[in-house]
Amino acid sequence: MTEYGRGAGSEPWHPEDPLYGDQGWGGQQAASGQQDPYGGGQQQHPQQQPQQYGNQQNQQSYGNQQYGQDPYQQDPYAQQPQHPQQPQYNGGWDTGQQAAMPYGANPADPYGAQQPHYGGENPDYYRTPDAYPPPQPPGRREPEWQPEPPPAEETHPFFTGADSDARDDRDDYDEPDDGGRGGRGDRRSKSKPKKRRSGCACLVVTAVLVGGVGGVGYFGYNYWQSHFSTAPDYEGVGANPVQVEVPKGTSIGGIGRLLKEKGVVKSVDAFVSAANKDPKGKFLQAGVYSLNQQMSAANAVKVMVDPNSLNYVMVYPGERSKKIYSQIDSHLGLKAGTTAGVAKSKVKTLGLPDWADDNKDIKDPLEGFLYPASYSVAKGMKPEDVLKNMVSQANEAYGNVDLKAAANKLGLKSPLQVITVASLAQAEGISNEDFKKMAAVVYNRLKPTNIKTMQKLQFDSSFNYLKNESNIDISDKEINTNPDPYNTYVHKGLPPGPIGNPGKDALAATISPDSGAWLYFISIDGKTTQFTKTYPDFLKLKAQFDASRKNGG
Repeated sequence: MTEYGRGAGSEPWHPEDPLYGDQGWGGQQAASGQQDPYGGGQQQHPQQQPQQYGNQQNQQSYGNQQYGQDPYQQDPYAQQPQHPQQPQYNGGWDTGQQAAMPYGANPADPYGAQQPHYGGENPDYYRTPDAYPPPQPPGRREPEWQPEPPPAEETHPFFTGADSDARDDRDDYDEPDDGGRGGRGDRRSKSKPKKRRSGCACLVVTAVLVGGVGGVGYFGYNYWQSHFSTAPDYEGVGANPVQVEVPKGTSIGGIGRLLKEKGVVKSVDAFVSAANKDPKGKFLQAGVYSLNQQMSAANAVKVMVDPNSLNYVMVYPGERSKKIYSQIDSHLGLKAGTTAGVAKSKVKTLGLPDWADDNKDIKDPLEGFLYPASYSVAKGMKPEDVLKNMVSQANEAYGNVDLKAAANKLGLKSPLQVITVASLAQAEGISNEDFKKMAAVVYNRLKPTNIKTMQKLQFDSSFNYLKNESNIDISDKEINTNPDPYNTYVHKGLPPGPIGNPGKDALAATISPDSGAWLYFISIDGKTTQFTKTYPDFLKLKAQFDASRKNGG
């Protein structure tokens, strides 16, 4: 209930209510009629306010208590005296009727000289020391003061730095000055932020945002550069010669990066673009190239597709070691015989397998181990480095084949003999089909049951090897009087070692030879090889060969 006897609900004040707005509010009027909205009836509790007219003074009390007495010393349940009732207000606010006014009251003030008394209720505590100010009418009420809520703090551990930074928070916090109610600016100036990690988190978030924007800008710039901008490039043929080594298996982009590192081209994109425009650019191979610094990408590609610009040594299948040594000396600008001397003096350090050089009569331990391929050879390189690279390639190729198992299968004594047979097949054959039949000829002639050649191979290629020549016109006297172990006309079995460097096709044919009983062969035109199983058939072929030579064939 409110101080006017009305409920504390949301029922609006009626405009004709004498208590509406500021009417009659002086803190001294009493309600003329109090209506209980919950009891269904109306009950008046008028009580005369003490008034003074001249020297007369009347004092009104609530029950037995005078104003100024301590209400806590009064029995709240004591019987209160009855008060005369005032005329009851029944007409409602729109009837124009008002309750009877007490004597001496001002008619213009309907609540004049009246003090409300609430019979049967608790004493009025407004006069006590613990009282709080009486309520104000609606027109003058001010909203109760509420303390300003503190700013919301971040609760996520990422921003608050929970647990690990609790001590830091306590150390960094300064108690605010309570001496006065300064503004927020005053409190900020006297204290540090409670959560120091909040600033760090903001910095991290800012860094992430800046990084994201920067990343978008970077990729956008690269996209614009790759689609709408010309790649940076030099002009002309450049100057300052440099050697650029391109490893095996390097892509076009990889070659471009190597050239850029050496200062040959200005950008990888320019080189890739130039290589794609040149018909031969897609077939660039490994090797050492002689180029100039600051060349245009187009000129760099033009030079690289020219075979003369590639500093490399090509080892062909069947080629002998002595010829390879000579090529290395030429490319490195060394004195003739330098590489051959290195091969002989440093043979133990070049990486040969342990089953190599197993015969004291071998003329060159590296024969058969300078594997056919293209090798980079440029000025400034050492001969032993080039030889090591070649031997390494041979070990890799031979490692893919179980040479020891192949030797046992074929009736040979060692893996080195497998390489030796392959070198003979490579030297005497012309095609891959020839290699298989040529290997079969070797194995058939080595058989103990061979009574036609008596385990002698009788190959011109082995005799030419010991002579370091390639001559098909060998006299019977020369052949029969040369005791060199590589002379297969006078010595049974295989030569001490390989007579050349066989390729992969000859090696494969040696391991899987033809199954025919071939014993003889001859090439009439130098392009094809014919094989026979009997000596009479061989004599017929030899007659054709001699006739062809007489006719200048």
